[in-house]
Amino acid sequence: MMLIEYQSQRVSLWYFRLALVLFILQVILGLWLSINYAFTLPQELVNVFPFSTAREIHTNVLVAWMLLGFMGGTYYILPPECGRELYSPKIAYAQLVIFVAAAVTAVVGFLFGWTRGKPLLEIPFPLNSLIVVAALLFIANVAMTIIESKEKSALQWMLLGGVTFLAVMYLFGMPFYKNLNTDYYYWWWVIHLWVEGAWEVVTASIVAYIIMRVTGVDRKVVEKWLYVETGLFLFTGIVGTGHHYYWIGAPDYWIWWGGIFSALEPLPIVLMVVDTWMHVRERKNPIVNPLTWYYIVGLAIYHLVGAGLWGFMHTLPPINYYTHGSQVTVSHGHLAFFGAYALLNLTIFYFAMPRLKGINKYHDRLGKWGFWITTIGMFILGLVFGIAGILQTYLERFLDIGYSTAHLTMMFWFRVAFGVGLVFLAGVVITVYHLFTIKPSTLPVPEPVVAPAANI
Repeated sequence: MMLIEYQSQRVSLWYFRLALVLFILQVILGLWLSINYAFTLPQELVNVFPFSTAREIHTNVLVAWMLLGFMGGTYYILPPECGRELYSPKIAYAQLVIFVAAAVTAVVGFLFGWTRGKPLLEIPFPLNSLIVVAALLFIANVAMTIIESKEKSALQWMLLGGVTFLAVMYLFGMPFYKNLNTDYYYWWWVIHLWVEGAWEVVTASIVAYIIMRVTGVDRKVVEKWLYVETGLFLFTGIVGTGHHYYWIGAPDYWIWWGGIFSALEPLPIVLMVVDTWMHVRERKNPIVNPLTWYYIVGLAIYHLVGAGLWGFMHTLPPINYYTHGSQVTVSHGHLAFFGAYALLNLTIFYFAMPRLKGINKYHDRLGKWGFWITTIGMFILGLVFGIAGILQTYLERFLDIGYSTAHLTMMFWFRVAFGVGLVFLAGVVITVYHLFTIKPSTLPVPEPVVAPAANI
C-alpha cells in the first residue's frame, strides 16, 4: 500500500532513482578529477581519458541529477497541491525517457570528443534540442495540471514560474556566438540565472510544501515567506549576474552593480534560515521523521554558509579581481551546489520515497550516518579547496609565479581533498543504499496536521 494521495505521484519514483545513481557517478568522477590534481599521471592514461572529458561528465551529470530531482519533486507535490491527478503521467514518462536518452548519449559522446567545449553547456546542439523538447513537455504537464485544478495557490504559480524560467534561460546557451565576449555574456545568463534565479524559486517552492507537510505550520505563514524569499532571490540574483562580467569586456558599471547586488544575495538565504527556525517554533506537528527535518535545517544552514557568506566574500570586486577562476571558486561552487541543491534533492527523496513505498515513519539510523558523513565531509572539502585557492591566489597573482610551479605547492592539499572525497563518497553510498532499501520503523506514529490548500 502506498502512502500517497494520487496514483500519478508514482511517476516521480523513477526520477528519484535515476537521480541517485547519477549522484554516485558524479562523485566518482569528482574523485578522478582530484587524482589529476594531486598526482602526476602517466601521459598514456591522460591520452585515453583526459581531464577535460572527466570534467565535462562530472559537471553535466551534476546538472542532470539536479534537474531529475527537481522534476520528480515537482511531479510528487503537484497532485496533492492541486487536488487532482497529473494532467498526463504518460507525458511525464515520455519526458523522462527523452531527457535520460539525451543525457546518456551526451556522456558517451564526450568520451569520443563530441562536445561544444562550453563549460557546463558542452552538450551538442542536436542533443540540446531533445532536452528542450523534454523541458517543454515538463512545462506543459505542470501548467495543464495547475490550470485544470479547482484549487489555486501561490505555491503552484511560484513553482510554474520557476520551471518556466529554468527552461527559457536554457535557450540562451544553445547558440554559439562568434564573439567570445558575447558568447560568455549569454553563457552567464544560463549558468547564473539558473543557479541564483530559477533554481532558487523552485527550491523555495518545494521546501515550502515539504515544511507545511512536515510541521503543519499554517499555509499563510509559509506563503508569506515564500513571496519575500522569491522576490529577493530574483531582485538580487538578476542584477547580481553582473559580478560575472568582470573578465568578459562588459561595461565597467557592471563590476559595481554586480558586486553590490551579489553582496545582497545572502539576504534571502538569511531569511530562509530565519524562516526554518520560525517553523520549528510554530510547528503544530511532532516531527515524525527527524532525518527529513535534519535535511531541511541542513539545507538552510549550508545555503547560508556556502552560497551566501562564502559567495559574498568571494564575489566582492576587490577580492574577485584576484580569486576569479582559482580554487576559491571551486570551494564556493562545491559548498553552494551541495548546500543549496544536493541537500534539496535529498530532502525531497527522504520526504517522498518512503511514502511511495507505503512507509510513514522509517528507520533512519543508517540515513543519519549518511547525513553527517556527507555534510561534514563536504564542509571539510570546501575548506581544503579554499586553502588551496588562497595559496594559489597568493603565489600566482601576488608573486607572479607560474601555474605549474605554484601547483606543486598545492598538491598536498589536493591529496587531502582526495582523502576527504573518499569519505564523502562513502557517505553518499550509505545515503543512496538507505534510500533504496528504506524500512519502516516499529515506533508509533503520531497523527500529522496537514495544511489545506488556500484559494487565491
